Amino acid sequence: MATHQVIEAALQSAVDDGVFPGAVLAVRLRGRLQCVAVAGRLSAELPGFSVQPSTIYDLASLTKPLATVTSVLLQIQHTKVALEDSVQEVLVELEGTPIGQATVRDLLTHRSGLPGWRPLYERLEARDIAPVFSDGNQPVKQHVLNMIRDEPLIYARGERSVYSDLGFILLGFLVERLSGMALDLWCEEAIIRPLRADPLMFCSTAGRAQLGGVRPTVDTSRIAPTEQDEWRNRLLRGEVHDENAAAMGGVAGHAGLFGTAESVLAVSGAWLRGYHGRESILDGELVRQFTTRQESATRSSWALGWDTPSAPSSSGSHFSERSFGHLGYTGTSLWIDPLCELEVVLLSNRVHPSRRNEKIKVFRPRIHDLVYREFVST
Repeated sequence: MATHQVIEAALQSAVDDGVFPGAVLAVRLRGRLQCVAVAGRLSAELPGFSVQPSTIYDLASLTKPLATVTSVLLQIQHTKVALEDSVQEVLVELEGTPIGQATVRDLLTHRSGLPGWRPLYERLEARDIAPVFSDGNQPVKQHVLNMIRDEPLIYARGERSVYSDLGFILLGFLVERLSGMALDLWCEEAIIRPLRADPLMFCSTAGRAQLGGVRPTVDTSRIAPTEQDEWRNRLLRGEVHDENAAAMGGVAGHAGLFGTAESVLAVSGAWLRGYHGRESILDGELVRQFTTRQESATRSSWALGWDTPSAPSSSGSHFSERSFGHLGYTGTSLWIDPLCELEVVLLSNRVHPSRRNEKIKVFRPRIHDLVYREFVST
């Protein structure tokens, strides 16, 4: 059986087993696109259109490396900030607080002391605070910043590593403060347009004008729905699944990005080219620093905003120790092995119709092992 057919058969088997309604898997090796395999349907509901290579998915926490980490690297590259700078130097509202003393490095490596998650959306709702856009600014962001500022740390900074959405919300604010632009506008100008990564976008709940114009409306039939959400009492399609990101207007440092498999590859390619010192918008030395597991007492698998393989890994058993990647809660992932120059993007909506479905945890390492055997070992 041809390699492409092997991958499609594996995806279809996962659909049949209820891992997700449908999925796209893209494989690039040494800069050449090897495979864009699809299976299943966008939705369990009728008409349930078939997944296409052009299907757009809610990327969830892939927002962290693709948008926020890439943005932080660019800000360091432009000497606007340094890894050892405390966040209170930029977010002055945090001055004199425990979290204000955390460094940019602490936030990127998830060792700032912040908890992983808090229901900020419920707290905003209780205070009757809703996202309001005015000249590109969201008053709600100030409330979120204040809530994170006042959140007690759950461990001493640097003592251990706890994966934290709250830390990445702060990093998103940091990028906005340094760039003088809303995060979605900055990413459009500094990352998406230069890399021709369209369609890669934040779906703001206000349909905000971008860069003097309005981004063309995306046909929602191209977007895979996520959950039948109990909080919003509707099926989510083209609206960020993460509740805290939704409460912030759909644009946040931890979640909110939507895209296709090939648009994800556009950004991952910039990281891989930078890693090897080739032409890229990203400085090679910084790329290698950001993708190297950080030595610390926490003994975590985190690099700077990127994860690295640590058995058992969602990347399977064959990716090298120099690999880096990230997962997204909705059923997405990106893994890059710079030694063999392999990039693998898996996009799905495993949370449709419910987030209770966690079968993808078993599927992810299996599909990466299969990809490695089919495209690298042979």
